[in-house]
Amino acid sequence: MEQYDLVIVGGGAGAFAAAIKANELGAKTALINSGLPLGGTCVNVGCVPSKTLLHAAELLHNAKNHGLPGIEFVMNKADYAAIVTDEMALVEKLRNEKYEQVLKGLDNVTFIKGKASFVSNTAVKIGEKQIKAAKFIIATGSTAIVPNIEGLAEAGYITHIEAMELKTVPKRLAVIGAGPVGLELSQLYARFDSKVTILQRAASIMPSAEPALTERLQQILTDEGISIKTRIQLTKVVVENGIKKVFYANESGEGVVEVDEILLAAGKAPNTEELNLIAAGVEINDKQAIVTQPNLQTSQANIYAVGDVTNLPLRLETTAGREGTYAAENALNGTSKSIDYHSVPWTVFTDPQLASVGYSENEQMAELKVCACRTITFDKLPKAQITKRTEGVIKIAVHPETKVIMGVHILAPNAGDLIAQAMVLIKNKNTVDDIDDMLPVFPTLSEAIKLAAISFTKDITKMSCCT
Repeated sequence: MEQYDLVIVGGGAGAFAAAIKANELGAKTALINSGLPLGGTCVNVGCVPSKTLLHAAELLHNAKNHGLPGIEFVMNKADYAAIVTDEMALVEKLRNEKYEQVLKGLDNVTFIKGKASFVSNTAVKIGEKQIKAAKFIIATGSTAIVPNIEGLAEAGYITHIEAMELKTVPKRLAVIGAGPVGLELSQLYARFDSKVTILQRAASIMPSAEPALTERLQQILTDEGISIKTRIQLTKVVVENGIKKVFYANESGEGVVEVDEILLAAGKAPNTEELNLIAAGVEINDKQAIVTQPNLQTSQANIYAVGDVTNLPLRLETTAGREGTYAAENALNGTSKSIDYHSVPWTVFTDPQLASVGYSENEQMAELKVCACRTITFDKLPKAQITKRTEGVIKIAVHPETKVIMGVHILAPNAGDLIAQAMVLIKNKNTVDDIDDMLPVFPTLSEAIKLAAISFTKDITKMSCCT
């Protein structure tokens, strides 16, 4: 039986980061992958393809809705199939450049294609072959949850995977669930003239985000023609004459949505079922996620886990990658590196984008029993007025005694870029007084962070542009 220093199960961002670090450390490593091609969700069916399509949808929308007098574009019908073909070509290019070619350069890493399952805490099998290792990293990711709804399987549905390859836009689309996937794909299809209905069980389209921002985003999406139904319970799906009918119930009674296609966006489940974790003695929680310690170690000291397969607080490509790096280093060098997730930003790539880093108001209240927060709207920003994009909102939470910035939450065009500045402020434990001494370029949307900070001590409506 072949022996390795480290075996990595998975082929996405976390697995590759771990493989690169293990290669740097000179460890004899095996990388085992099945399911999605190398690169996992992000490059194949997640970040890269979805943001490519969202960019196309934003260009189309802005050409029709720029708000500038005196400019009118003559619009032809968009060729959605051509856009998807270009998106898929980019996916193939980046998968080759960032994963397949990178793997070829890892001299200490052996790639094994196949499905791995544990036979003990020191060995896995791939088909009839077994290999042993001193250390393991599990990075098998997650899969879209299929809700238990009567008639759904018979009616048929798509997930984010199939959505990235559709060459035609459904005329009528039901999106089951909101959250990042549901919101992004709903707006994408709506901007390509699909009649979209979001069916969300929770009261909010993003329960974990700041209500002031999510309520504003919901209104923006509604104004674009997306029907959003919250606090609903799906009861059944039937097909009549080729039309899919989705039945639901809420506090007002019962309703039905007639559509041509159903998109599932009700969350993702960790891919642990086929790993035979019982044989390895690895603990999972009630959601089938692997339970990890801050150093990414599982209940077995020689087995680590990273990314979507775990119970970690953020499921992002960036966190999975860093977790993979730390897991490899911790496993091979005996270190105990961990991530401060409160300093990691996340973004929902709607238009405007919803981005956040640090504590929410609810988290601050739970920990400190008080919240020092300020919220300002982007109609206070000259740059937003210049670009006719005044729909944005920013909220800042600071420590009530030290004035250290604890959380920044932004709804705005390019909020995913703006939040990087907030990330640095939080990581460095800057105060609102520090921001007051900073001089962002005028006119830019980055001034929003400074204005929000100044609003703790001054009336910003009585200030000149560059004060």
